[in-house]
Amino acid sequence: MGQTDIEPLDVEAIRDDFPILQREFGGEQVVYLDNAATTQTPEPVVETIADYYRTTNANVHRGLHQLSQEASIAYEEAHDRVAEFIGAEGREEIVFTKNTTESENLVGYAWGLNELGPGDEVVLTEMEHHASLVTWQQIAKRTGATCKYIRIDEDGTLDMDHARELITDDTEMVSVVHVSNTLGTVNPVSELADIAHDHDSYIFVDGAQSVPNRPVDVAAIDADFLAFSGHKVAGPTGIGVLYGKEHILEEMEPYLYGGEMIKKVTFEDSKWNELPWKYEAGTPVICQGIALAEACDYLDDIGMANVKRHEDELAQYAMERLEDEGDIETYGPSAGEERGGLVAFNLDAVHAHDLSSILNDSAVAVRAGDHCTQPLHDKLGVAASARASFYIYNTREEVDKLVEAIDDARQLFA
Repeated sequence: MGQTDIEPLDVEAIRDDFPILQREFGGEQVVYLDNAATTQTPEPVVETIADYYRTTNANVHRGLHQLSQEASIAYEEAHDRVAEFIGAEGREEIVFTKNTTESENLVGYAWGLNELGPGDEVVLTEMEHHASLVTWQQIAKRTGATCKYIRIDEDGTLDMDHARELITDDTEMVSVVHVSNTLGTVNPVSELADIAHDHDSYIFVDGAQSVPNRPVDVAAIDADFLAFSGHKVAGPTGIGVLYGKEHILEEMEPYLYGGEMIKKVTFEDSKWNELPWKYEAGTPVICQGIALAEACDYLDDIGMANVKRHEDELAQYAMERLEDEGDIETYGPSAGEERGGLVAFNLDAVHAHDLSSILNDSAVAVRAGDHCTQPLHDKLGVAASARASFYIYNTREEVDKLVEAIDDARQLFA
């Protein structure tokens, strides 16, 4: 869960762990502000990956030889470490997947297809990532269930009165993003969990933008499911995490079939393995899981409360700088309001893709597009937006560089 004492980050020391940040393009040092898409990977995690392949590489749970035993122990203990990082009770509640999207689909297919039917409802929010929205939309189509969406107010926060209206005894699942990857809104997931449970509904929390940058405790939230991705939490690509309460995972049917996830196979039937291996069919993400555990160690050494404070300060500073510009529209909670470490915005008369391209000329890396939230952008009345997102190695000076590069775009289109 990480330390609780809040201290300023030693950003210069942290940046030494990320040599990619020293890269230059056109004589300009890169300003990497696309962390909501993928964070950079620190040297200790890179070394863990290299060391695994140099010294331990073997398949897990399938060999009595020493290498297989060492790999198996490290992989199993990685589940324990991730469980500790998010406040789960143990490895039985931690399933390693490919990414957050696969985690959402695992529950959609393994639980949704078997449990939902006509008359059942899934409640989401208007700010959901496609990983959640499209998954439940398509599962609902297959099962005859109905999807409903909690409105967002003009300030980018959820209309909680509307949430209480939508979540009823017909609701079987509430699927909600913890921190919006477009608006930066921090949703009251604990309150939503209470409302869902009052109606005997499950709640699935999309933690892709919260687990990397703030303390997250699944027990305190009382989440039934929570998912996040390794590559957004200073870990490697190719691994995601699905947390599920043990009794729910026990009751669910597997999503994928094959080796590893079975205990007994006959020509007539099969019996499933224990948790969490029941949901990890085939050769799993061994190296990635071990590296993700190292990323958890790295962030806990910094302190997740410290990470949150640093991102909060950068996001607030960015909002203040951008809102001071008279021709920039920002989305989500205003400066001074709680938000995650990202800011989506548009410059008047300049398409987000053009803006991103011009910023790239100054070696400023931001995201442009709909950020996998097309329905939300439709509601906002814009086709796309630019997004700057921050992490432990970013600085105020880099926010200033962003604003300067935006001014270059402004002059170009004047």
